[in-house]
Amino acid sequence: MPKNAVVILRYGPYSAVGLSVEHRTFRLEGLYTVLTEDGHQVILEKVEDWNVVELMVNEEAVFRCNIKDLEFGGDGKLDPLCKKARQAVLNAY
Repeated sequence: MPKNAVVILRYGPYSAVGLSVEHRTFRLEGLYTVLTEDGHQVILEKVEDWNVVELMVNEEAVFRCNIKDLEFGGDGKLDPLCKKARQAVLNAY
């Protein structure tokens, strides 16, 4: 995938530490950082599916995972799921 691609990062609500179910972006920070450092434009889009993270490139889902499996905060460089997501975007076309 060339640089400056548009990546839609779809994410659903989840419950954190017994709190109410809401859309939160804390676990998306590393993934967002990894993708923007590659030069991609990332658009956050809320969806109603619980616990889901999905990356869309050219209207095609290229990566999907449980939002609770992503590391909380950070830059995403040590998170293995962020590496897989980055590679999925790079392989998309």
